[in-house]
Amino acid sequence: MRPGAHNDLTDVAGLAVGHSTRHAPGWLTGCTVVVPERAAACGVSVRGGGPGTRETDLLDPRNLVDRVDAIVLSGGSAFGLGTADGVMRRLYASGRGWPMGAPGQTVPIVPAAILFDLGRGGIWTNHPTAADGETACAGASTAPVDQGTVGAGTGAVAGGLKGGIGSASAVLDDGTTVAALVALNAAGSPIDPGTGIPYAVHLGLGDEFANVPEVDHDRLLAFQAARAAELEALADAFRPGTATTIGVVATDATLTKAECAKLADVAHDGLARAVNPVHTAYDGDTLFVLATGDRPAPANPLQTVALAQAAADCVARAIVHALLRATSVPGAAAKAPGMTSWRDALTSA
Repeated sequence: MRPGAHNDLTDVAGLAVGHSTRHAPGWLTGCTVVVPERAAACGVSVRGGGPGTRETDLLDPRNLVDRVDAIVLSGGSAFGLGTADGVMRRLYASGRGWPMGAPGQTVPIVPAAILFDLGRGGIWTNHPTAADGETACAGASTAPVDQGTVGAGTGAVAGGLKGGIGSASAVLDDGTTVAALVALNAAGSPIDPGTGIPYAVHLGLGDEFANVPEVDHDRLLAFQAARAAELEALADAFRPGTATTIGVVATDATLTKAECAKLADVAHDGLARAVNPVHTAYDGDTLFVLATGDRPAPANPLQTVALAQAAADCVARAIVHALLRATSVPGAAAKAPGMTSWRDALTSA
């Protein structure tokens, strides 16, 4: 396998990604929208104990609708689910949606998932709205994906460090492309406690992670001590749904709705390879799978397994990119836990 040209979700032909980022004083949140060129098969797998989702029941293989027009990932906890309204408005205006009768009678299908970032910018009530969803949808592009402290990852944290948006792709031996885009916001940690290196660095393709800087041992010890004290102080304040890693896996293979759902199940293995612990009561971990159908279905069981393995690895690699590309948050918001990036906290670079 090798990465695609961008090593991100837009390597799957026909997919566009847009962000809305809110980081003015008092704000630290945003949303991310994935828009296929035409309605695509979709499945979902929800593994965390505190999820916030919209239209995921629709994606049950037993139910009717088998195509979606966009996927929304958003900050703002349950308030952020309203971002999908703006995406629906934008798509409807462009003629998209599930046909319901006469021309103009359509309903765009836009599943969504949220992560918790309320108050991280300083004002609890600041959250993404329908207008942010519309902005992200309007700006969706097939250009390389902006990663780090943007979109749904703007206010994200992971294991006491700054989280964010990450993405990765792979081209299989048969020419199929699979990719993942993840908003990393986990209760667990994405780094090995003994070395400070991201758990999933070893899954990099070629020289993908060749330039990861070395961890400063003294900084690692200082971070671990500070993190232990922070966790002790928070021990009685943890609540379900206060973390959550969400994402989209996509492929150009032809898959049914049920096959997308199964691939979403397996893609969660990538979370387990890159974050520890994962799927806790305090995370609402949710992954969607989009299949554009531009290439044939896997020709045999080995190709099916290869696709699933690559999907899980893409999720894990995307998590590493989210951690490496995240930037520290300056100003008043920097006082909140987890606002220092991995590079600033642990390396001497």
